Amino acid sequence: MPLQLRSLAGGFGAEIDVDLTSSAARGSSVELTQALHRHRLLVFPGQHLNHADLLAAAALFGTVDTDVDRTYAVPGFPGITTISNIVEDGAHVGIYDGDDEEEWHADGSFKPNLPRATLLYSVITPEAGGQTRFADATRAYTDLPAELQEEIKGLRAVHSIRHLGDLQNQASGGQSSTATGSLAAMPDVEHPLVRTHPVTAARSLLLGSMVISGIVDMDAEASARLVAELLEHTTSPPYLHTHHWRQGDLVIWDNQATLHTASPCDSSRHHRLLYRATIR
Repeated sequence: MPLQLRSLAGGFGAEIDVDLTSSAARGSSVELTQALHRHRLLVFPGQHLNHADLLAAAALFGTVDTDVDRTYAVPGFPGITTISNIVEDGAHVGIYDGDDEEEWHADGSFKPNLPRATLLYSVITPEAGGQTRFADATRAYTDLPAELQEEIKGLRAVHSIRHLGDLQNQASGGQSSTATGSLAAMPDVEHPLVRTHPVTAARSLLLGSMVISGIVDMDAEASARLVAELLEHTTSPPYLHTHHWRQGDLVIWDNQATLHTASPCDSSRHHRLLYRATIR
């Protein structure tokens, strides 16, 4: 039976009612992947997944990336990373960059090869805050004026995990997980500002509010101004969808066609715990 999809607010994304541990889901791998490419964001509510289930769900969409930050990896389950604001024995149990951080990005853009997709599964959901906001970087590019599309054609940006860690530390009072993680010494990489999707051939903007240290062959001031202009456009209301987490939600997004950011969450009052897997 074909998957039943409900469109989300924001002009992209869809919700699907299917148990990702079921034979129906396992038999719909191709259809699910096609839906991801078409909608760029999929929400699967009401899941009950252990770590093995999450890896199996991720495998429906491709090969799980095991090259993750070892500091926050789940032991015994290669490819799963913990994201949380919970503190145990004086230390954070997962990736945490401060209560107020808002950092628009595509996952792993500081690597030479951008992950294809990311899955995020909510186990402990805050009563207030902690939403994830998504920006449709594909439609945002399409709507750019023709002269601006021509201006940015061929430009390449430097994505730097060290630059990201420095800005996160400044924004959060020294609480950057990136700066203390096992990937912190990775060398800078270059990516085009405008990417062509390897499956859909659609063009989209690859941006970041903290990870981009500059644009190749452009002075720092002009570079920062251009990135800020493009980011302001891409993250403006016409291209946004905000996901309000419910316990058991699994969300997967096309990491080559969207940007995302967490929203502020008061960790002293509201705990959040999610597990992440990415597709290489």
